[in-house]
Amino acid sequence: MTIKTLFQQTKSRQFIVFSLIISCSFLFQCTSITQKITKDADMAKPNIVLFYADDLGWMDVGIQGSKYYETPNIDRIAKEGMRFTNAYANAANCAPSRACLMTGLYPPRHGIYTVGNAARGKAENRQLVPVTNKTILDSNLLTLPAFLQNKGYQTAIAGKWHLSKDPTKYGFDANFGGFQAGHPKSYFSPYKNPNLADGPEGEHLPARLATEMSNWIKRQKNEPFFAYFPFYSVHTPIQARADLIEKYQNKPPEKYHNKPEYAAMIEAMDLAIGKILQTIEDLRLADNTIIIFTADNGAHGGQTLSRPLRGAKGMYYEGGIREPLMIKWTGKIKPNSVNETPVIGNDLFPTIADILKDKPVQEQLDGVSILPLLQRKPIADRALYWHFPAYLEMYKKDRAFEDSQGKPYFRTTPVSVIRDGDWKLLEYFESGELELYNLATDIGERMNLVQRNPTKARELHQKLKVWQGQTNAFIPKK
Repeated sequence: MTIKTLFQQTKSRQFIVFSLIISCSFLFQCTSITQKITKDADMAKPNIVLFYADDLGWMDVGIQGSKYYETPNIDRIAKEGMRFTNAYANAANCAPSRACLMTGLYPPRHGIYTVGNAARGKAENRQLVPVTNKTILDSNLLTLPAFLQNKGYQTAIAGKWHLSKDPTKYGFDANFGGFQAGHPKSYFSPYKNPNLADGPEGEHLPARLATEMSNWIKRQKNEPFFAYFPFYSVHTPIQARADLIEKYQNKPPEKYHNKPEYAAMIEAMDLAIGKILQTIEDLRLADNTIIIFTADNGAHGGQTLSRPLRGAKGMYYEGGIREPLMIKWTGKIKPNSVNETPVIGNDLFPTIADILKDKPVQEQLDGVSILPLLQRKPIADRALYWHFPAYLEMYKKDRAFEDSQGKPYFRTTPVSVIRDGDWKLLEYFESGELELYNLATDIGERMNLVQRNPTKARELHQKLKVWQGQTNAFIPKK
């Protein structure tokens, strides 16, 4: 081999090596860019955890003012995020609120107004024929989990579904304990739940559901997920852990918060929330996870009251529909923020759609995005509406009526409601009676201002009539 040939081969090898180095460098850069794009895409799809309590009153949380109930984990969501002081459920009882939450639609659009039959209570006390109520959510309606599923999210529910036998037909990949029932047969194992295997004797339902959801989140840690945790708590039957009951038996009660068993139920729910929050932190997902806590309707009047609010579950005064709402999103929402803008459960679906930069879906929904509020920007003024063309009989033991003269037959008769700014108007269909309140000066709804301010009453009544027509709301007349 000549010197010239050797030189040429050496030069050729150097070129090959150099080319390989360049190629590897290029591939490494491409991989890094791809990884960054993927990471950025994942960051554009934050994980979403939605806690939804059952029958929890506006004042049943420590940060809302209760000195008796202890809710450090719920309070923490508020302290690390934004708390809404004028937040509402979409109805005063379970099923319609949940249907609204899942669809972003008001009840006239999905037809679920109440639980079971709309003609509840004795027939001789009902003056009108109520609506024919639906009990199964129309599977053709777009739901929040189905929307997120189409966006590449893994989805799961742990707890109370109450809208059909099988939530997996509505966009959930996994289901832990959700079916048609509105309350558990038992809060302790055996649960007698067709979608939840029994645990060891003495196991408490909130803890079990938290374990199931926590384990599911661990399996989804590398993909965006939607974890919907609609508690059965604190719906009856009131079945609490003995150790927690004893704790509250030894604690000084308040006037309206004084039942140790109920307080123990609230704390058990809070502990379950804490388990999920800890799982999120352990997986280092907190910076890209939105945490939401709210509830479906007011507190059961036989267990607790939300004074100074009037009324309780099943009533369309503030105590039946105003709810806690806290939203945490690390780095996006200023900690310890408080917002007084009136918002409603319908708003969560369009807000999540807005976060994912999906505009078309918002045009199909009755709620509005409250993302600007989370960014400390205003949203356009709008009215909020409730419509309940049905009857709800009164419970035998319900302290919500302790200040009424005589014992009424119903928690509510057919009614339609509007809140516009500080003003709230109720239209009762049996009598045609209107009630008008200014919530800024009379949060307890004690002073009916219809006679003092007939102009405002007519204005709100006209707005309510227009909305009823736009939504094709059933008005009982027969």
